[in-house]
Amino acid sequence: MSALKATLTDAMKDAMRAQDKDRLGVIRMATAALKQIEVDERVELDDARVLAVLEKLIKQRRESAAAFELGGRPELVAKETAEIAVLQSFLPAQLSDADIDALISEAISATGAGSARDMGRVMNELRPKLAGRADTGAVSQKVKARLS
Repeated sequence: MSALKATLTDAMKDAMRAQDKDRLGVIRMATAALKQIEVDERVELDDARVLAVLEKLIKQRRESAAAFELGGRPELVAKETAEIAVLQSFLPAQLSDADIDALISEAISATGAGSARDMGRVMNELRPKLAGRADTGAVSQKVKARLS
């Protein structure tokens, strides 16, 4: 069992003991998503894959919050935002803008990228280093700006 999955399980037990229904619901939803992948693919997930699933869940909640914002549903926006906060508590510490800029510079020099056409190579170089520690969409915008 991956360390991150074990952390999720421990957090679920703690939420049960504390009778924190909101946190418990979010953690159960995340573990259900992990279990679904394990059953479908008949694999044991490692930490990298668990991080990817958590990031996907966070992205879904951000998109839902944006849709609820447009629809004028502030109570649902608050619920989605709270779920994002719970999910993010399981991600590693986020990188600062300076760290991200340094990684981008390093990846550009490592790949020899010179134009926007090389953006895919730069992002492929960055993705493993950013896993769970930065929003890849925002980083991709920075890379695009730097290569333009």
